[in-house]
Amino acid sequence: MQKYDYEDRASGDETITGFVDGVIFRNEENGYSVLDMRSEEELFTAVGMLACVDPGEELLLSGAWVQHPTFGRQFKVQSFTRKRPKTAADMLRYLSGGTIKGVGPVTAQKIVERFGEESFAVIEKEPQRLTVIRGISPDKARAISESFCKQVAVREIMIYLERYGLTPSECLNIYKAFGANAAERVAENPYSLCNLGIGISFARADEIAASLETAVDPAFRMRSGILHLLTHNLANGHTCLPRDRVTPLACQMLEIDSETAELTIDELIEDKSLVLCELSGRPFLFLPQMYQAEKRIAERMHVMLKFPPPQGRPVEADIDAIEKESGIRFEEKQRLAILTAVKKGVLVLTGGPGTGKTTTLNGILSLYEKRNLRVLLAAPTGRAAKRMSEVTGREAKTLHRLLEVNFSESGRQKFARNMEHPLEADAVIVDELSMVDVQLFWGLLDALPLGCRLIMVGDSDQLPPVGAGNVLHDIIKSELFPVVALTQVFRQAMESLIVTNAHRIVHGELPILDEKERDFFFLPRENVISAAATVVDLCTSRLPKAYGYDPKTDIQILCPSRKGETGTVNLNRALQSLLNPPSAEKSEVTQGGRVFREGDKVMQIKNNYDILWLRGKEKKESGEGVYNGDIGIIQNINAANKLLKIQFDDKAALYPFDNLNELEHAYAITVHKSQGCEFDAVVMPVCAVVQQLCYRNLLYTAVTRAKQRIILVGSRATVQMMTENDRQTRRYSALQTFLQEEAPRETPA
Repeated sequence: MQKYDYEDRASGDETITGFVDGVIFRNEENGYSVLDMRSEEELFTAVGMLACVDPGEELLLSGAWVQHPTFGRQFKVQSFTRKRPKTAADMLRYLSGGTIKGVGPVTAQKIVERFGEESFAVIEKEPQRLTVIRGISPDKARAISESFCKQVAVREIMIYLERYGLTPSECLNIYKAFGANAAERVAENPYSLCNLGIGISFARADEIAASLETAVDPAFRMRSGILHLLTHNLANGHTCLPRDRVTPLACQMLEIDSETAELTIDELIEDKSLVLCELSGRPFLFLPQMYQAEKRIAERMHVMLKFPPPQGRPVEADIDAIEKESGIRFEEKQRLAILTAVKKGVLVLTGGPGTGKTTTLNGILSLYEKRNLRVLLAAPTGRAAKRMSEVTGREAKTLHRLLEVNFSESGRQKFARNMEHPLEADAVIVDELSMVDVQLFWGLLDALPLGCRLIMVGDSDQLPPVGAGNVLHDIIKSELFPVVALTQVFRQAMESLIVTNAHRIVHGELPILDEKERDFFFLPRENVISAAATVVDLCTSRLPKAYGYDPKTDIQILCPSRKGETGTVNLNRALQSLLNPPSAEKSEVTQGGRVFREGDKVMQIKNNYDILWLRGKEKKESGEGVYNGDIGIIQNINAANKLLKIQFDDKAALYPFDNLNELEHAYAITVHKSQGCEFDAVVMPVCAVVQQLCYRNLLYTAVTRAKQRIILVGSRATVQMMTENDRQTRRYSALQTFLQEEAPRETPA
């Protein structure tokens, strides 16, 4: 068994000086590199975090020699310093390495022959002098100088930032955000780092500020702290916060008085770092991007009401033909939904399990196809898109893939499909809309051509999205758009106790817990220790033996919480030891006290748009991006290259060790993380659930994730409390208000 502890550094304090002959491997995300090097005595391989090190450079390395089982003797670098080339020979070696755009070995030789030890100074400060060399025009001279200066700037910034404990990945992201002035920006105001979305917490910014030689202006700390409160609460689903809540929170976190907090908030509003907006007579504060997203959604949906798509020929005869062809008789609300999907520009289709959403969706698709409309299908997650493809028989993509996500030079997400380059579609159908946050929904609306129909399918009784906002809820509550809620549970669906109990839970009725012959089971356990033991036994032994389930791919444990005996952390630890124990045949890596092992079931816990993946049998299709909630299996751990290979459904992703903090074991996951997924069998502990998680929507969401069987393990009293508690976690958002402001009211179909 190969073990690699990512937190262990090479022991020893050996130093060695050498020139970089070549870069064998580099992970551009985290800076990990494998270099061919040579010293005066020998050729050797150096491995470690050596971001922005290029061929031709001379390095002073500190670390230790190690023996890799596959690649042999290597120098494992703990730290390094660059030696700036001083001699003409050193400069020739560096320029010949191919790092400077427009300079190859021949041009490098000409430059050094002409300018000798002045070569770097000429390139950096007097690039016009390069034009005396044949083949270098004024434009090329400027390009060479710009490339050289950029390389120098990046290296110096990386060295400066790493002294504050920032990882190479974080340094690169900071450079992308601030450019050549990154070092000065951090020295002046380290608190600006915690609002960049690169994982620098306010506490870490405090630590960096404390380590600076010059004291940081207290105003920077107060401003960034208040912005951090708004940014932090995006993760709690809030697109905005009441001003009267922000002030006391700021006073507590920053240890300032309310007058100072209020003055700082006023300054942030004045310079447009925050937006102040009154909602129902109460002042709310927004980050600008959140305000713009909700405001633009409202504006665009008003346009969709004002300019519906062309009507075309009557619809009823086509629906009759579809019924005849498919042998289906649509019930009244299903027929209404299909009619509305053609007549109106917008439709919200909701309904619980067994109410015929899939049949209705296929009816809408058949009708669109009869009219030769171009239709695109999408869902927020890969699993939801895959399921949509299976039930419709047509291709469905994730919303990110549909909108062709890519990234700006600063690393920010953007979509290639937008108002200037819209989707080529007459209708777009989005499933699992309850999972879609405001920024993703705005990206979708921005990409719709004028007159394109938008069909939004979702279950309004599900939990709200992981991201900020409550799009489906706010659209329905605005009462401006056609909403068809399917409520009739069809006879064949009623044969499932999962469906029956899901509807009982929604209506506040205790689910049937005493049936033993169907698909919904309850195993009473009165304490958390016995409940946890039963959950583990069901997953590892009883369900696989009884039904042939694969514990990793067919069974999913859903927990209300991460904490406690029946929380995800404890259950994952127990399940890993039984389902994927240590073995001589399995490599593993340790990070933050957690062991990731080949064969482990894992989940991505935040969007990462830089992770590379390959898709297809021959792995010919490639792309970037793994998203919050994606579940996969670790296929391979390469300690030499510090990479994991993880199979996520239809794509294999390559993970740098530096991104291990974005992974969690997924034998057990929280109910919130299960949204948009379905599993053959679900096991849910319902014992001693904390009060803030003991509510109806959470239980309902867990139950509706099961396709074939669900087993609740725990206390009947807890199930009853969850069923009776219709309290939903409050989310502050403005979309409903913005939609209703001066909106043309559409009469629902």
